[in-house]
Amino acid sequence: MSNIQLYDIAQQFAFDAPVCDITALGQGFINDTYIVQTAMSRYILQRKNHNIFPDVPAMMDNIARVTAHLKAKVRAAGGNPEREVLTLIPTTEGALYYCEGENYWAASLYIEGSVTHDVASTPRLAYMGGRGIGRFQAMLADFTEPLAETIKGFHNIRWRLAQWDRTLAEDRAGRKDSVAKEIGWIESRRERMLAFWELVERGVLPMRITHNDTKLSNILFDGNDDVLCVIDLDTVMSSTSLNDFGDAIRSYTNTGAEDDTDLSRVSMNIETFRHYTAGYLSERSATMTASEREWLAFSALYITYEQTLRFLMDYLDGDTYYKISYPTHNLVRTHAQHALLTSMEHQYPEMQAIINDLM
Repeated sequence: MSNIQLYDIAQQFAFDAPVCDITALGQGFINDTYIVQTAMSRYILQRKNHNIFPDVPAMMDNIARVTAHLKAKVRAAGGNPEREVLTLIPTTEGALYYCEGENYWAASLYIEGSVTHDVASTPRLAYMGGRGIGRFQAMLADFTEPLAETIKGFHNIRWRLAQWDRTLAEDRAGRKDSVAKEIGWIESRRERMLAFWELVERGVLPMRITHNDTKLSNILFDGNDDVLCVIDLDTVMSSTSLNDFGDAIRSYTNTGAEDDTDLSRVSMNIETFRHYTAGYLSERSATMTASEREWLAFSALYITYEQTLRFLMDYLDGDTYYKISYPTHNLVRTHAQHALLTSMEHQYPEMQAIINDLM
């Protein structure tokens, strides 16, 4: 996209002064992101991927309602809502997004002095990452309005397994016979995972507001590595809050790479688990139910199982969803994710003991 087009789009938003400069920010896998500079401030401008998020207006409404709730909480506590919560910038006509052809654009305030980290390289970063997500969930514990489902079936294992059954039946890439062992990994855990999800369906595990992408880089820190706020709210939806915890543990604690070819390098680091969990519970424990506490450790197994299934399902389907660098890339990812899941299963009693000690 040319600079002239970007300037035209930026001018549709109610920034505090005319736009001076626009530069690309990173290489996002889903959205295209830019920094917009005015004479007074900096902003984030994003083109939202409507292929991933087919209902961008509903997504933006979710974000607006959640951030309004968070800002009220921060304001009441005497904090700074412009630094501790994402601030959406409306268009000059007061809309949450600007539509240009098939493209949707949204803007937010850039939080000056903020830093991000890709990896929890220290125990303190793991602790603070847990604290950031725990605080996010705690402040939203009394948010009772339903949110739109912006990605269908996200973390719903009943829906995923229905996809899985269709994929096995169709065998589009003709690979099913070559992965009988891996299919067995999925099937051997099917009933246990469905039993967990049934707790959500029955309301034993309550519906909460969930972020659904809790990797460390989605938390902004200040210069002292204290948490400022949680960002990238495109996937905010209603589900069990345990999904966020489980996905964070899957992301933070893996000692190997997601596509590691040497499975001896892949395991769950129990100390990283301990520090993240301590940070999470320091903020979240008071707003959790007994059932949420009971199933907190299992959520890491659940989410890691789901990701194992999704990698293998994409391999069977001919690699139509995840980008691959070589023909067996998704199969390699399946093996690495299964190794992480197996490590979690072996350490599950210790995970539960850590949670019990921290309560």
